[in-house]
Amino acid sequence: MIKFLDLQKINEQYEEQFQEKMKLVLDKGWFILGDEVKEFEQNFANYCETKYCIGVGNGLDALILIFKAYIQLGKLQKGDEVIVPANTYIASILAILQADLIPVLVEPRLETYNINPDLIQEKITSKTKAILAVHLYGQLAEMDKINAIAKQNNLLVIEDAAQAHGASTQYSASSNQFVENENYKAGNLSNAAAFSFYPAKNLGALGDAGAITTNDEALSKVIFSIRNYGSEKKYHNDFIGFNSRLDELQAAFLNVKLPFLDADNFRRETIATSYLTEIKNDKIVLPKWDFSENHVFHLFVIRTQNRNELQQYLSDNGIETLIHYPIAPHKQKAFSSWNDMSFPITEKIHDEVLSLPISTVMTDDEVEYIIEILNTY
Repeated sequence: MIKFLDLQKINEQYEEQFQEKMKLVLDKGWFILGDEVKEFEQNFANYCETKYCIGVGNGLDALILIFKAYIQLGKLQKGDEVIVPANTYIASILAILQADLIPVLVEPRLETYNINPDLIQEKITSKTKAILAVHLYGQLAEMDKINAIAKQNNLLVIEDAAQAHGASTQYSASSNQFVENENYKAGNLSNAAAFSFYPAKNLGALGDAGAITTNDEALSKVIFSIRNYGSEKKYHNDFIGFNSRLDELQAAFLNVKLPFLDADNFRRETIATSYLTEIKNDKIVLPKWDFSENHVFHLFVIRTQNRNELQQYLSDNGIETLIHYPIAPHKQKAFSSWNDMSFPITEKIHDEVLSLPISTVMTDDEVEYIIEILNTY
């Protein structure tokens, strides 16, 4: 069986370095907000080319803390509306709701699965204060168009970059233009960005972990405080805060893996290129990619009208697949008041998508076998 994702195999190559880091942390005896967290925050800020990185407990918390910090700064207030893609993973929407804000769902482009900027303007009201741009499956949203709309309407832009570590573009958010021979990474394309380091991510920890990147000093100061009970100085609480701190040991593991992220992403892109150029089957719709560095293929997602049949066929031939995601957010029981809403493109995507294996430890033979089996479906 070709596993969808073999986390044991992915992480065993770092085992010796992990053991060294564990001993280092144990010997220091400092387990919360220590040197490893500070080092990772600096390393990841440097990687994303942002001024600040704040390590937090997980990707959902990262989003919530961004919204909560903007409320503390007076740039958002409870009841404000936030534009968000209708087909995102539910965490994007949960974060908006947890911050007492109102999500406004917008359909994606069918080709890229990312929010359709052409549909944003019609959803903007006097209550709209932010756009949450989700880089779904590892492909950057159209940040040039999103930021232009935001500037015209005086809106904040936040990236949900939980699946897009290392994705880059020649678009500069600071100048709002494309700059030849330059690369700007996810996390540096907006006012602030949220990352998840869930074990299955392109940069994955060995448990839950997350981070926020920003160039906004005032925002960073508030987030540094509210992630730690609203306190900068122990027992002095400036804000009503949370306990969402990047674990010292997880930061140590991430410090080991970060230098290999670009090479790992290149391997994913190589596999994706093989899939895109060699899969030839009219029953399968392949993702759209321009072969630039704007996609790091956290997931390789195809579509088919007979998903269950195709998934079973692949399983019968020793290929494990997953569905990201089987139920659209507005159809979830948790959002029962939305269940009658209609988002036909979103619903089509959730009914048809199927994720193929794509990881750094797959062999060329495994990739070619998957292509062969798909071409004979």
